[in-house]
Amino acid sequence: MLQIGLRAHDYGTNVTIEELAQILDSYKPDSIQLALAKALRGAPLPGGLSPAYARKIRQVLNKYNISIAVLGCYINPIHPDPDIREKQLYSFEEHLRYARDFDCALVGTETGSCNADCSFHPDTQKDSSFDLLCRSLERLVTTAEKCGAVAAIEAVADVHTVNSIEKMALVQKRLASPALKVIYDPVNLIPGAGLAETQKDFFARAFEAFGDKIAAIHAKDFRMENSLKNGRYSAGTGEMDYPSLLSLIMKQKPQIDILLEDTSPETGKQAMEFLRKTALLQT
Repeated sequence: MLQIGLRAHDYGTNVTIEELAQILDSYKPDSIQLALAKALRGAPLPGGLSPAYARKIRQVLNKYNISIAVLGCYINPIHPDPDIREKQLYSFEEHLRYARDFDCALVGTETGSCNADCSFHPDTQKDSSFDLLCRSLERLVTTAEKCGAVAAIEAVADVHTVNSIEKMALVQKRLASPALKVIYDPVNLIPGAGLAETQKDFFARAFEAFGDKIAAIHAKDFRMENSLKNGRYSAGTGEMDYPSLLSLIMKQKPQIDILLEDTSPETGKQAMEFLRKTALLQT
């Protein structure tokens, strides 16, 4: 009923692809999000990807019936240092060029901030920052279109350039390319001060605004602690209205990849089982 996957580097870091596949096999994920540099020992430096490297990764994972849903290449598209920004954009383009060799169309990133580390900066919400983001994304989308790949962006409330449902809809409208999609992380989109509406209405607004652009979903949980959101909990251990979210997903995006975040070898199976049981109750 659900395609549930894991973020690979939550289960293995600085390991070979064979070691990673063996670790993941005990969880039987349908797919993974794979950030090469975060998970794999000896991952190529920028400029070092090749069809043979990608093919090796794909062949090993295929033995365990694990597919790559998203290649993670999380950069800062509005990095304040133009030289560093150029290197990061080049790396993302390189991932796009080889995505099909990994048998994966999507390359994912967040949308960055005016701070190099993507932390809060008051200038991030200026029109000039949004324009710079769109120029960076236009470049990535052009490469994606040429390669038959997809650039997928993820919003983060309060902090990043795309920080709201409305901003995500705006950037999608402005660039208007089938090679630009959304990684929908509802926890990341909840403002730090919490919601002024029900979660069910919040989810519905997001799907109304850009549901047709959603290509993958991140699943984790949050709790309001001292009136501030803590979004670092595994699915099923917080305050997320997963019955409403999963009901909406199954109606509008059946069989989409749902990738667990903020899990660990100790919590991964529990989170996967929680999502499956919750989904069954919605049928």
